[in-house]
Amino acid sequence: MLTVFETFRMANKYFTKISNYLSLVKISHTIFSLPFAFIGYFLGISNRIYSFDYFVLLLVIISVFFARNAAMSFNRYLDRHIDKENPRTTAREIPSEILKPGSVLVFTIANSILFITTTFFINDLCFYLSPLALFVVLGYSCTKRFTYLSHLILGLGLSLSPIGAYLAVTGTFDFLPLLFSAVVLFWVAGFDIIYALQDDHFDRSQDLKSVPAFLGKKKSLLFSIILHAFSVIFIVIAGLAGHFHYLYWIGTIIFTTLLIYQHSIIKHDDLKRINLAFFTTNGIASIIFAIFVIADLFFF
Repeated sequence: MLTVFETFRMANKYFTKISNYLSLVKISHTIFSLPFAFIGYFLGISNRIYSFDYFVLLLVIISVFFARNAAMSFNRYLDRHIDKENPRTTAREIPSEILKPGSVLVFTIANSILFITTTFFINDLCFYLSPLALFVVLGYSCTKRFTYLSHLILGLGLSLSPIGAYLAVTGTFDFLPLLFSAVVLFWVAGFDIIYALQDDHFDRSQDLKSVPAFLGKKKSLLFSIILHAFSVIFIVIAGLAGHFHYLYWIGTIIFTTLLIYQHSIIKHDDLKRINLAFFTTNGIASIIFAIFVIADLFFF
């Protein structure tokens, strides 16, 4: 029989291990893709042909969770030697030896299998497309080694969330969710370039490809603005194509304002507020926009 102390110590050990893996995959960053998955889901049921299904919604959330876990853990596994050399990333779980590379690889494989298994219970189309989706989200981790447009590949990976959730409900492709996927693609690519500004010198020294390493900080910020402009353009196109009402446009104004604010607080020679721009501002933008889009779908 285990004593109370031994039970507590064992529980604390498992809790710490779980916390380490959640930290590894930056579970809080799910805030970028999950709100758009909700948009895709509610777009699917907004025409009243498909009814609200708690089980399907749960499967959508779980599939996003597993796909992100697989993608992030694979990125950390693949970049473990790079992270060890980069002063900004030496505290990450693998370089600091909190987690072993082999364990992280097993975690990646397990989450990949769980993702595909989850899609099996959604519908046939999602199941058949799941290996392709996995290829995109895992493949991003390799792109920084051969293309400066790796940020767009990351955006492509996250852009699968609205169309994937729509497919989970309807089992068919449609134009409108693809427009929201385009919104995510350019939005994510734009703010990922901002985040990559921190590593432009290191990336050059290691021959890693990124927009800041190629263009420098000043021009990279301009390129990020252009990508975010495309994101807003696609929001407007989606609003017109979907015949949305004033709640949608309020959400669009707030989303756009937060993008403008993000660029106003980041300068090429002043990156001290980059976490505010990257995580806080974009996280708030995605949540608020999703709330207004979903509200518009069901109040009109």
